[in-house]
Amino acid sequence: MNWEIIIPLIMFLIVIFGIGIWASQFLKSSNSFLQEYFLGGRQIGGFILAMTMIATYGSASSFIGGPGVAYTQGLGWVLLAMTQLATGYFVLMILGKKFAIVTRRYKAVTLIDFLKERYHSKGVVILSAISIIVFLFSAMAAQWVGGARLIESLTGLSYTSSLFIFVISVLVYVTIGGFRAVALTDAVQGTVMFVGTFILLVATIIAGGGITTIISDLAQENPNLISPFGAEKSLTPLYVSSFWILVGVGVVGLPQVTVRAMSYKNSRAMHRAIIVGTAVVGFIMLGMHLIGVFARPILPGIDVGDKVMPLIAMEVLPAWLAGIVLAAPMAAIMSTVDSLLLLVSSTVVKDVYVNYINPSATSEKVKKMSFTVTMVLGITVFFIALSPPDLIIWLNLFSFGGLEAAFIWPVVLGLYWEKGNKYGAMMSMIIGVGSYIIFDRFYPNALGMHTVVLPILFSLISYIFVSYVTSSVQHIRFASHKK
Repeated sequence: MNWEIIIPLIMFLIVIFGIGIWASQFLKSSNSFLQEYFLGGRQIGGFILAMTMIATYGSASSFIGGPGVAYTQGLGWVLLAMTQLATGYFVLMILGKKFAIVTRRYKAVTLIDFLKERYHSKGVVILSAISIIVFLFSAMAAQWVGGARLIESLTGLSYTSSLFIFVISVLVYVTIGGFRAVALTDAVQGTVMFVGTFILLVATIIAGGGITTIISDLAQENPNLISPFGAEKSLTPLYVSSFWILVGVGVVGLPQVTVRAMSYKNSRAMHRAIIVGTAVVGFIMLGMHLIGVFARPILPGIDVGDKVMPLIAMEVLPAWLAGIVLAAPMAAIMSTVDSLLLLVSSTVVKDVYVNYINPSATSEKVKKMSFTVTMVLGITVFFIALSPPDLIIWLNLFSFGGLEAAFIWPVVLGLYWEKGNKYGAMMSMIIGVGSYIIFDRFYPNALGMHTVVLPILFSLISYIFVSYVTSSVQHIRFASHKK
C-alpha cells in the first residue's frame, strides 16, 4: 500500500466531509427542509452552478470508462467524446430562465414536481418515478464500481473492501448535507478535475516522448488508432453524429442535470455558468480522453480499460503528485453519485411518499424519511455493484439513454408547447423507454446510429400525435356538450 498516493486522497475526503458538515448547518436554520435539502434554497451562484453541472455530468464514465475506451479505440473516440462540449450550453439555453421561472411558480422541488403541476396526472408522476429509480440505479451502480476500482488500483485492497470504503465516504456527506453540500463539493471537485486533467496530460505527453513520438508509436501499432474511425473502424460518421444526441442535445432530458437549472440564484448566474461550464467541460473531456489514447504506447497490454487512468497516473507522476491528480477521477465519481443518490431519494420521498402516501407528513417526519431513504438506497446499490461489468461506461450510457428517452419531450415540449397534454406525455414515456429497451437488447445501433436516436424520435412523434388527437377529441366533446 503506497501511502504517498493514499494520504492526498484521504486529505481530499476530509475536505469533502468538512463541507458536508458545514452545509448541514443550513438545514438546521432553513424554513423549508425540502427546498434546502433537495435544491440548496435556490441560491446557487454562476461558478458553483457551472461546476456542479460539470461535476455531475463528468462521471466515472468520463474519467475512468471513457479514457479506457479511448485506450482501446484510439483518437476516433476522442473525436466522439468531444460531442459533449455543448452539454451545459444546451441545458441552460433550452431550459434557462423559463424553466427556473415556471418551477418557482409551481414551487417545484424536483423534476417530477414540475411534471406533476404541468400535466396534472398521477400516471405521469408514477411513470416518471419508475423511470428515475430504474435507470438511475444503473447509473449509480456504474459510479460505485468506478470508485471501488479506483481505490482498488491505488491501495491493493480487494474490490469488495474498496467498494465499502467508497460507499461509506459518499453516504456520510450526502446524507448530512443535502443539495448544498453536493453543489459546494462539486465546485471543489470540478476544480480538482480541471487541474488534475492538465497535470496528467502534460506528464503523459512528456513520458511518451512528445506528441509526435506518441502518434508515430500508435500508427506503427495500428494505423486505425490515429484515424477518426477507431481501431476496429466501428466509429462511422453516422454513429459519431448520432452519439451527439445522447451526450449533447439529449442531456436536457436527464433529471440529474435539469434539476440544476432549477437551483440557480438569478439570470446573471445562469449566463456565467454557460460560459464557464462550456470552457471547462471542453478541456476536461479533451484532456481525459487524450490521456487514455496517449497511455497506450507507454503502458501497452492493459486488459481492463477502467484501470488505465490510475495506472498511467502512477507510472508518469511522482507518488505524492499521483495521489493529488487521482483525486480528480475520485472527485468526478463522488460528485456524480452524490447527485444521483439525492435525486433518487427526492423521487422516493417527495414525489411518491409526500405526494401520495402521506401528504400531511410533518417536516420532521420528512427529514427522517429523507435521511433513511438516502442511506437505504446507497446500501442497496452497494449490493448491486458487487458484481461489476468490465467497462462501466456502457452501464452509464445505458442509463443516460433510458432517461433521455423518457423525459426529453415531456420536459421540453411541456415547457414550450401549450397543446402538449398528459396523454401525450405518458405515451411519449412509454414508447420512448419501451423502444429503447427493445432496441438496446435486440437491435443495438440500428441503421448505424446510436441506440438512443430512434427511441427519442419515436417518443417525439408519440407526444405530438397523441396530444393532438386527444386535445381534438376533448374539443369535440366540449363543443357537443355546449350544444
